[in-house]
Amino acid sequence: MTKAGGEREEDGLTIRVGVTGGIGSGKSTVCRVLAERGVPVYDSDSRARELIDGDGRIKRAIVALLGPEAYRDNVLNRGYVASKVFGDKMLLASLNSIVHPAVALDFEAWTLPFRDRPYVVLESAILFESGFDRFVDRVVAVAAPVEERLERVLVRGEAESRVVSREDVMRRMTNQLTDEERAARAWRVIDNSGSVERLAAQVGEIHEMLLEQFEKR
Repeated sequence: MTKAGGEREEDGLTIRVGVTGGIGSGKSTVCRVLAERGVPVYDSDSRARELIDGDGRIKRAIVALLGPEAYRDNVLNRGYVASKVFGDKMLLASLNSIVHPAVALDFEAWTLPFRDRPYVVLESAILFESGFDRFVDRVVAVAAPVEERLERVLVRGEAESRVVSREDVMRRMTNQLTDEERAARAWRVIDNSGSVERLAAQVGEIHEMLLEQFEKR
C-alpha cells in the first residue's frame, strides 16, 4: 500500500525490495540469483522499453515532445532520442515524466498476483533518481569498484557484438549516483568486488533476512 505522498506503508503483506546499482555493478546478476530462488523480479528497464514501444499513449506523448523522428518503424529511435536529451536536463526530465509514472503503474499491477509471496524485487538502475524507491520497503544497493564495472560493461558489449566506448560508459557513470550515495540511502549493500560465490553468499544472507522479516510481519 502506498500512502499519500508516495511513502510505502507496511501492511503485513509482501515486502517490496528495490535492487539498484550503477552500470556494471552486477545488480542484474543479483536479481538472477534471487529469481533462481523463486523470487519474482520486475525488470524496470526491460518493461520501460516494452511500454515505450507498445503503449500508444506513451508513444503519442513522446512524439509530441520530441517529434515524429522519435520512432522508426514503430520502435523508439533510441539514437535520435539520446541525441536530443543528452545535455538537455529539462528535456530529459520531460521525457522521464512520461515514462516513469507509466512504469510505476505497471509495477503496481505486476505485484498483484504475488501478494502471497514473502517478497518481490523491483530492479532499477535509477531507483532513487526516478523516485521508484517510494514504492518499495527496502533498498539493496550493489556496489563495485569503478574499474571493475567499466571492464564488465566493455566485455559485455564485445560479447554482444555492440560497440561500447570507454568514454560513453564513463559518461553514463557520471550521470548516475555514486556507490557511496546509493549506500547512504540503502537498507543493505552488496559488495560485488569478489567472486561469484561471494556475491551469491551475500545474496543468500539477505534472502534469509527478508524471509525472517516477512514471518514477523
